[in-house]
Amino acid sequence: MIKKNKIYMSDKKYKNPDFTISKVYTKTGDKGKTSLVGGQKISKSNIRIESYGEVDELNAIIGICIEEIKLLQNKEAFNNLVSSLIKIQNDLFNLGTILATLPEDMNSKMPQVTMDDIKILENKIDEANHDLPVLHSFVLPGGSKINAYFHLARTVCRRTERICCRLYEEEKVDQIVISYLNRLSDAFFVWSRWASMTLNYKENIWDPNKGSSNK
Repeated sequence: MIKKNKIYMSDKKYKNPDFTISKVYTKTGDKGKTSLVGGQKISKSNIRIESYGEVDELNAIIGICIEEIKLLQNKEAFNNLVSSLIKIQNDLFNLGTILATLPEDMNSKMPQVTMDDIKILENKIDEANHDLPVLHSFVLPGGSKINAYFHLARTVCRRTERICCRLYEEEKVDQIVISYLNRLSDAFFVWSRWASMTLNYKENIWDPNKGSSNK
């Protein structure tokens, strides 16, 4: 049995984390510098640091979405979606590792985001979008808290994507980072609509004439 476990562990796609967090503060960043995975010291204002900081914020918002779903009366209808969100949280941590590592320091055993992960997202988007009514205008966030949270995740995802695009233009970074974030923002949009439909809430449709004053 022990032998089988060893074989299983050696067949893992990526290397397990090999560190211990025993102290919250280290004071090593007090001078505005931080370390990349390869050990390089760079400023905390560097766009690379900003990019994976945005990924971290996005991950936190997904956590809020998951916890909000747990409060729903018919939360069982969202079980598959929660499983997808948990996978995405892990994907984003892997994506953060890519951003925190210079390309020359990457190796095949380090956490990655691949085209397979993007394909899984596309399949989930198609699945949720299948029964949604056709849109004839843009939708506004709201109608339910979970809908609004998914829109918040979408907008933060778009912001993260924009910053990663800047990083891609200024430094070297795998383009799959941008592709994954682009697809993920689409997923949040579809899930916001799917949540409204599942909860039987009416969508907020954009009407350019509402709120305008006619004198």
